[in-house]
Amino acid sequence: MNQQTVVIKSNKYGITLFLDKDTEFSELLKDIGEKFKASSKFFKDAQMAIAFEGRILSQEEQMDVIRVIQESSGLEILCILEQDALKEAYMKRVLEERQQQQASSDGRFYKGTLRSGQVLESETSIIILGDVNPGATVVSKGNVVVLGALKGTIHAGATGNEASFVAALNMNPMQIRIADCIARSADGPSMKNVTGPMIAYTENGNIYMEPLTKEVINDIRI
Repeated sequence: MNQQTVVIKSNKYGITLFLDKDTEFSELLKDIGEKFKASSKFFKDAQMAIAFEGRILSQEEQMDVIRVIQESSGLEILCILEQDALKEAYMKRVLEERQQQQASSDGRFYKGTLRSGQVLESETSIIILGDVNPGATVVSKGNVVVLGALKGTIHAGATGNEASFVAALNMNPMQIRIADCIARSADGPSMKNVTGPMIAYTENGNIYMEPLTKEVINDIRI
């Protein structure tokens, strides 16, 4: 590995990751994984902010880098900072704000499209700002809201909470599971040709879907 393709500069609150602009992104991911794996004892279980320098990354590339970092080191990345915000004091303030938000929030957000083979798990309710493609899976102990197209598999109320619900702007799932109730795309009219903003919920051991209207939203208990 070319040691200069990835350079880590860290302080107590965050990391600046210097990335070579000429290296193929797939190779760069491998180098990042090796670099952070070698530093895993230093970063283990830490929560930090991160900033990128050296090359411009798309949002999807940033998410891929963060995924590799977390898988390789156990380091949790709480937020991404702009390049002009790399001072330690600023990192400290942003990190503390994000940690407070995390501690006080009843749910979490995920921004991006989940592709086939990806699995997203959440200890709380989750709002997904993107699509859930066929073959992707979301497992949540609370509710799941997809602000996009739901075409994959969802398990809400994973610990047995039958009051959980699943909502999506475009509802066309392969499978929905709420607590121990399961409905599949081939299970009948309730799951066929279901499109548009919809909500799925359980009643008497069955999963039902209906249009997500203002009246329904007002009746939802979070």
